[in-house]
Parts: sequence; C-alpha cells; structure tokens
Amino acid sequence: MAVEKWLAITSVGLFAMFAGEMISVYYFMMTVPLDSVVAQGFSPDPKLIQFVSIGVAPAGILAAVAFIMSRNYGSKQIGTLIIVGGIILLAGNIIAYSMIDSFPEIYVTDAVVFVPLLFVILSAPVMGVGASLILKRKKRPKKEFF
Repeated sequence: MAVEKWLAITSVGLFAMFAGEMISVYYFMMTVPLDSVVAQGFSPDPKLIQFVSIGVAPAGILAAVAFIMSRNYGSKQIGTLIIVGGIILLAGNIIAYSMIDSFPEIYVTDAVVFVPLLFVILSAPVMGVGASLILKRKKRPKKEFF
C-alpha cells in the first residue's frame, strides 16, 4: 500500500479513538456520584482539550496529508476512508451531545456543550474532502506519437 493509504487508515483510527474518548468521558460525567473522591477533583474542560489534542487534531492532519498526496490522481479507497472517518466523528459527537441532558449541573460548561457541536459541524468538510477524492477523474497520460 502507498503511504497515503496508511495515513488515511491511521486517521480513521484516531477519529474513532476521539469518538470513544468523548463518549467515555461524557458517560463518566453522567454516572459518577458527586460525593465520590474521583468526582471531587474532576474538571471536564482540561480533559476535552487533551482529547482534542491527542485524537482529532492529529486525525485531521493525517486526513489532510492523505488528501494532499492523492488529490492529483484521485483515489476511491482513500476518499472512502476519509468519509468513514468523518462519519465516525459525526456519530460519536452526536452520541456525546445527546448525553448532556443527564449531567449534573456542576459539569455543564461551555466547552462541554460546544465541543461536540463543533466537531459535528467539522465532520461535514471531512466527508466533503473524501467525496471530492472519489469523484476525481484520473488524468490520462499524454500520448507521444514521435
């Protein structure tokens, strides 16, 4: 496989990791008792920044590099992988956003509310970039007659 295919595969894995991290921390905030020792020192905003910097930022960079490397000739495989990464990002953040209503009021901050919405919106351009790779026609090489 070419390097750009491996980059696209890695970006899908990082998108899935980010979706899992978001769902797990939102589930934690939904189920942890407020009087426990773990809940006393927990602040969700630094965790969300950490998950963005570990998961979705490198995934977006890898997807962009895979796109740049294959944009001249187009690739259905790479485009499909980038679209799958966008779908995983969309689904994971929709699930995380649906959990917000069950949180105790202490955990509801601006970052907790707006980070999933931001990445739901940003999943559309990711899927659009993947679709553009699928729709790209390969250039025919010029025939040299002489």
